Amino acid sequence: MSEAPTTTHNAKQIIEALLFASDQPVATARMAQILGRAVDGNAVRGFVKELNREYADQGRAFEIVEIAGGFQMLTKPEYKKWVTELHKHRRQEKLSPSAIETLAIVAFKQPVLRAQVDDIRGVQSGPLLRNLTERGLIKVVGRQNVPGHPILYGTTRLFLNHFALKSLKELPNVAELTPP
Repeated sequence: MSEAPTTTHNAKQIIEALLFASDQPVATARMAQILGRAVDGNAVRGFVKELNREYADQGRAFEIVEIAGGFQMLTKPEYKKWVTELHKHRRQEKLSPSAIETLAIVAFKQPVLRAQVDDIRGVQSGPLLRNLTERGLIKVVGRQNVPGHPILYGTTRLFLNHFALKSLKELPNVAELTPP
């Protein structure tokens, strides 16, 4: 956009419209870019805080949440029961326990080789890695600099979005997951 909004009210309305219209998180930088030069990332974050305060004051059933490197408008968790009922008949492709196990290994060990995933799981993981890649939950993040240049895998923004994480830093510590 060539022109920045003239008022805070307009900027908040524009941010609200962007988030309402998007089914994916919208990066702070992208919103600032759309709003114009007079608005930076800090201003966008401030507007989001103001909007969330207004939503809380009005008792709204939704809020703006920071997730997967951006912001997204989401229904509050206490309304999950009714939203689930709304989408009850929608086909959901669930991940198998072996796919979740493979995804967890990639998430905690990334960048990770298929051979490392195979060693940890004790079975071949090629088809699962391919499936997780096709679903957009993992991606090729590089190649190891050894003969054959094997592929290194890592998680994607969709992974963060799917598990409602701001970043990988929100994953639990491995020590917290292992029994004493």
